[in-house]
This record gives sequence, structure tokens and C-alpha cells, in this order.
Amino acid sequence: MTETCCCPPQQTSWDKTCPRDGTKGKRVQTITLKSLLIPSALETLNSDTNYYFCTATDCPVVYFNEEGQIFSTKQVKKLVFQKDKGLDVPVCYCFGWSRDRIQREIIQTHQSSAEANIRSHIKAGRCGCEVNNPQGSCCLTNIRATVRQLSKNIPT
Repeated sequence: MTETCCCPPQQTSWDKTCPRDGTKGKRVQTITLKSLLIPSALETLNSDTNYYFCTATDCPVVYFNEEGQIFSTKQVKKLVFQKDKGLDVPVCYCFGWSRDRIQREIIQTHQSSAEANIRSHIKAGRCGCEVNNPQGSCCLTNIRATVRQLSKNIPT
């Protein structure tokens, strides 16, 4: 299934690795870091270099660059879906879908409307993943995986 979102197509580079744990990183736009870093971290941002998102769940690094600079979970303004397994953590940063909200809906209705809801907002041009989501890209893959996981854990 092809993602259609507000994020402009970008080159996905997985050839740079996190200096902390060696996980291959996904390139993110500088605007993502500018919108999500806390002020003291933003003051050290090098806007002339490429930054990458570390997807490893057990690594505190959120962003890193080729020079070895890192920004950790303590240096971003929001909880990061990939780094925090809490129920209150956003899965969709634009429209307020957390694991808890998805889980409550599945318990009540035995299904989730999260993906359809988000897609309707995308179609209306309302999402802003590149500035709201720490991974700098669309959440739909995370939404689908979360719905599958939480649906397995709910008795029918």
C-alpha cells in the first residue's frame, strides 16, 4: 500500500549508522529537527549537514549526523513513538492517535478507525508530519502496526 501524505517525497537513505548502537538511520529534513528539538539542543544544530533518525527502540538517540553529533530523547519536545512503549505516546502526532486511544477504540468497537480518520485528514491537506512527527514522515505504517499489535491483545 503506497503512503500518500503531506510529506514531500525525499530520498530515503539507510546507509548512515547511529554512533551509539549501529542501527541504520533514516534521513530526516532539517525542519523536523528545528521544530522538535528543545532550545538548548537547537542552538547546536548544524543546518549544513544531514541528520538521520535512529529507529532502534532500545537506543536513546533520536537524531544523529555524519560527524557523530547526536540528539537524545531528552533533547526533543515530544515522546518518540519508536523509543517509548507507553500507552500515552502518540502514534499519530498530527491528529492525536495514541496507543491508548487506539486500544480503547478496539476494546469498545473491535476495530480501529485511526487509519481511515488520518487518511481523511491527509486528503484534506491537514497533516504536517515533517514538523510534528519525530521520524519526519507519515505515521500510517506505525498506525497499521499498532492496530495489528493491539488487536491481537484484545479478547474478542
